[in-house]
Amino acid sequence: MTNTTSAAAPVAPGAPAVSAAANSVLRVPPASPEAAAAYFGACLAFHADVSDVASALADARATGEDPGFVVIDSRSTASWDQGHVPGALHLPTALIPEQAVRLLDKCVPVVTYCWGPGCNGATRAALALAQLGYQVKEMLGGIEYWIREGFETETWEGRETRDADPLTAPVDAADCGC
Repeated sequence: MTNTTSAAAPVAPGAPAVSAAANSVLRVPPASPEAAAAYFGACLAFHADVSDVASALADARATGEDPGFVVIDSRSTASWDQGHVPGALHLPTALIPEQAVRLLDKCVPVVTYCWGPGCNGATRAALALAQLGYQVKEMLGGIEYWIREGFETETWEGRETRDADPLTAPVDAADCGC
């Protein structure tokens, strides 16, 4: 069945009118500003990006203060051994139910990560922690974007920093300006 009714999408002053039915972006109209604010506010309550996590950890190291959160690498031991966020705790998702209470303080927010955007391991870890009563955020991009943005990783052999990928991070700037 084809929907033959079409509501005109809002048009900015001076912009050409575009039929919503002819435009895949506007086929489903944008949410109201109020609904968008609620949605995006909720997204920020659940997620942190690698640049924000790296910046908060670097500031805490520079001042000698606690960042106010703990970072959890939810990947396997073999993955952890390949490299992880310096200072992160290793707590594979499958071990969260039995080890979280021993390793984590429920008063300290937790930031989880796994491999990257193609992996939902950090989401599963965040769910497991939330179900146990922890405040939790997921680090978007995982270790892949941590490395691609040029942040230091740690292994049993020491620390390593790779050049930033110009497709994911500014090459000659301290931050992306977001």
